Amino acid sequence: MKHLKFIGFIFFLFSLTESLVLPTKPQDVAIQKFIEENTAYLTIIAVAQYVQEASFDEVEMLAKAMMAYRDRCLADGTLPECSKTANEVIQDMICAAEGLPQKYNCSHCCSKTSVARSLCFFYNKKANTGFLPPFPTLDPEEECQAYKNNSGSFLNLYMYEVARRYPFVFSPVLLTVAARFEEAAARCCEEQEKATCFQAKATPITQYLKASSSYQGNVCGALIKFGPKVLNSINTAAFSKKFPKIGFKDLTSILEDVSSMYDECCEGDVVQCVRRQSQVMEHICSKQDFISNKIKECCGKETTEREACVINTNKEEKPDDLSTRDLRFTDDENICQERDSNQDSFFTEFLHEYSRRNTDFSTAELLRIAKVYKDLLEDCCSRENPASCYRNAEDKFNETTKKSVAMVQQECKHFQELDKDSLKLHYLVKFTKIAPQLSMEELNSLSEGMMAALTTCCTLSEEFSCVDDLAELVLGDLCGVNENRTINPAVDHCCRADFAFRRHCFLHLEADTTYALPSVSALIPALRADWCQAHKEDEDLQSKKHRFIINLVKWMPEITAEERLCLFTKFSATREKCSDVQEPEACFRSEGSNIGNESGAANKKR
Repeated sequence: MKHLKFIGFIFFLFSLTESLVLPTKPQDVAIQKFIEENTAYLTIIAVAQYVQEASFDEVEMLAKAMMAYRDRCLADGTLPECSKTANEVIQDMICAAEGLPQKYNCSHCCSKTSVARSLCFFYNKKANTGFLPPFPTLDPEEECQAYKNNSGSFLNLYMYEVARRYPFVFSPVLLTVAARFEEAAARCCEEQEKATCFQAKATPITQYLKASSSYQGNVCGALIKFGPKVLNSINTAAFSKKFPKIGFKDLTSILEDVSSMYDECCEGDVVQCVRRQSQVMEHICSKQDFISNKIKECCGKETTEREACVINTNKEEKPDDLSTRDLRFTDDENICQERDSNQDSFFTEFLHEYSRRNTDFSTAELLRIAKVYKDLLEDCCSRENPASCYRNAEDKFNETTKKSVAMVQQECKHFQELDKDSLKLHYLVKFTKIAPQLSMEELNSLSEGMMAALTTCCTLSEEFSCVDDLAELVLGDLCGVNENRTINPAVDHCCRADFAFRRHCFLHLEADTTYALPSVSALIPALRADWCQAHKEDEDLQSKKHRFIINLVKWMPEITAEERLCLFTKFSATREKCSDVQEPEACFRSEGSNIGNESGAANKKR
């Protein structure tokens, strides 16, 4: 990878959290060197994620300012400004750039200091990047020429374009994406069929980026909205079911590092995120004998590839001596006393033990079971005979899981019975009904996410776990990362009330009745004009069809599927006539009046 090496930059990167004395441990020296070699990328990532609208030239300007700052601190490390962390310095420079805070609406953040300013920049990030232009694409020959002319600038531009569109993705993931893209460019630019090569190489990179974005955004959203206890529960369940051999003591020590990593990474501190992730991987690899023999190969990989490798390893088999139930949590007479001695540790250990015994469950379902157990003990331990009450815990667990499995089975039934276009329309209607405030791009993305989940999972043996977890990520995208995201009262309630049962909450949502309906007089002409434009490609026609359905649902959310289909059929039937009419409105006059009458009648049902 071609890097701008800021020699000595590390002296001020960790000054608030790390000693300025050079590290002596081999792993610390290695990560220091890695950060030094990737500081240009890290600066670009931080600025592009914080100020997504900023141009590449503006981002480069700030990167140059960072280099000048480095030179000052190398010349005189006693300067007060040199005691700041990299994240503080980056935010200082954003705020000091003439006109930039006002131009990109972040001046309110610049009026704050310390933690408040960092949180403000975090909340300023926008997950919906529809305001950005389409990702720039060049002819493969042009790309390769640009790469050969100046590979450093070419790769920096790529990193900038990716980072601004994925503002919540952790910096180590983006560094991995950059490394893989550079490998693809170096390889494909030597091939005769460059376009074919780039397409083949780009697909897995894009999949990795999108999957990481969805998962990390979901977990950060849980941390921001529900706090560190929920974050700890997610990691406990996910880690325990993947590596059921690990003991509770070893798991607890690893989770402490993982929690620190998410604190830094979710806030957007790009340098500390890299360092914390390295510490987590080092910790895991130091205990691989107690975790899994399947991660040995991962632990020998480069820094950028370690985490992705560990995540993608197959689950460890359950130990032969691990029983299906841990009776300590259902049959012991002293459960209430055990709970009261240290509730956090008690419920974390329960979740660990239940997860490692039920590795075929989704992480989401394991969190539901833990919530059911906690609520059950809250009730039972207030009774005269607690033991007779909580001995029925397993029945409660099975009842919860039965409902979750039925939900997944229904979703996979839709997948099996509907063709691709009908399935897409099904989810477009579903998401538009509950969240009509969202843009077409957001509704389309959510629907595509559900379709991808079902396509990936509904033919697998672990159908339930796979669908449930991927569908949770879709809801995570809907709820968003930032605490201040609001859609409508019902959706907001499901997003914030109970993380474990979020899926169940959304299942029962009905059409949003608080949404201010668009004007019929304004909507119909817009739809007609859009529909009558020439269709160059089938994809364009599909896009217009989906836009029509979304607007129709926003206009009339409570009509039946049959009524919706009838209106759509009548409306779309006029398309063939449009090309022969100079003024598109003319071809809709007769049909339009009928549509207006029928839709008006249907709308009275609201």
